[in-house]
Amino acid sequence: MDIVKSAFLFIQNELLGMEWMNDLIEKLLTDIGLDVNGRIGGSIHFFLYDAIKITALLCVLIFVISYIQSYFPPDRSRKILGRFHGAGANIVSALLGTVTPFCSCSSIPLFIGFTNAGLPIGVTFSFLISSPMVDLGSFVLLISIFGVKVAAAYVVVGLVIAVAGGILIEKLHMERYVVNTAVHSDDSDSGSRVMTVKDRLRISKEQTAETFKSVLPYIVAGVGIGAAIHNWIPESWIVSVLGSRNPFGVILATLAGTPMYADVFGTIPVAEALLDKGAQLGAVLAFMMAVTTLSLPSLIMLKKVVKTKLLVLFTAICTAGIIIVGYIFNIFHTLLL
Repeated sequence: MDIVKSAFLFIQNELLGMEWMNDLIEKLLTDIGLDVNGRIGGSIHFFLYDAIKITALLCVLIFVISYIQSYFPPDRSRKILGRFHGAGANIVSALLGTVTPFCSCSSIPLFIGFTNAGLPIGVTFSFLISSPMVDLGSFVLLISIFGVKVAAAYVVVGLVIAVAGGILIEKLHMERYVVNTAVHSDDSDSGSRVMTVKDRLRISKEQTAETFKSVLPYIVAGVGIGAAIHNWIPESWIVSVLGSRNPFGVILATLAGTPMYADVFGTIPVAEALLDKGAQLGAVLAFMMAVTTLSLPSLIMLKKVVKTKLLVLFTAICTAGIIIVGYIFNIFHTLLL
């Protein structure tokens, strides 16, 4: 049992967390005369370590997830979802969202394709909620920073929000509020022919390069903001706004995250810095969920394919779910960390 525990800790801390790199960067900065415990040296240390770690993990994860995703082109995904009914369809749709695009804006074209294919509206919204909020990449990165308990809890509650939100929208019969559009997601011929391993590797390599280029600015911005929070903003400020003494911390974090636009890879270093400064776990994770699910650009895109009443309902369901989950995380804070 001790061997298994040691192996798990090695994977979490050294392989995913890359603590060896943290020590190496600290030594190099110290050797050139920077004080890593000071504001400037600490900021540089935080930025280099998180930027390198997230970038390295991101490239590997995107490649692996893209390879898995090559087995689920849009047409095949629609066929899979069409085989299920009721709550089971919502669960499968939410799970399918974990191996599809990394942000809400890239999920919307698939959502449109699913809707035009005649899939139940609740099923398509379960996918739309889970796709940006929960994915395999975020799970691994969360493990590297917060540990497996927090990562697993985040994924579970994200899937619960997606399934519950889709079921509620289905029960309210909101189909008439979906705009009939001729826009379809990109259905390549990959679903109509047998792809070789070489084809899948090529596609994975291309998607890795494309996704990396698109998310790199958000990683740099997120790590930069995280470094500033970690080393320049007084801990008392964070505690007063997002700490346990403020009962509205989760609500404030959710509202603060909604107007922003970033993927989960850009929000994680910000969340890490906030947590280190004394923010509540629930407030930190609520902020992450709000940024990835309710960003203003994605809502603007979604407004083009759903009417205002449905858009407001979608936003209200996600916001309420995120806030509730945030307070639940606060209750179990000591158990998860």
